[in-house]
Amino acid sequence: MKMKLVSFVILCAFLLVPTIAFAANGNYVYGFTPGRSWATIDMVVGLITAVMAGLSLRRSTRGIGNGGRNGAIVAMVVGLIVIAYAFVHVTIFPGGPGTGDGRVGAIVAIVMGLTSMALAGITLIRSRRKS
Repeated sequence: MKMKLVSFVILCAFLLVPTIAFAANGNYVYGFTPGRSWATIDMVVGLITAVMAGLSLRRSTRGIGNGGRNGAIVAMVVGLIVIAYAFVHVTIFPGGPGTGDGRVGAIVAIVMGLTSMALAGITLIRSRRKS
């Protein structure tokens, strides 16, 4: 139990150091800007798609219905759309982290889209193998 507490404190310290370092610079924008709103929508859709791909992967292991194939196809298509949409966002908004452009959120959305496409690909491979 003490080891978990120590690990948690170390993790919190590593997370707080960049926050304290960036707080010294006063050029950061706070609140929702149009760029951050766009990136937030990207991230939410990417997260939903990754969850959907994970559920279809779980369905493929249980062998229910068509092995999660329909959900995997939808997750793959929506994941590709999320990646394209977030890539457009990254190219349109040139600002870095903390400028209010939502660039970090768009990068996270790209990672979520790639995750959903990978999970959907594994699902399609498993469902093809069982058929």
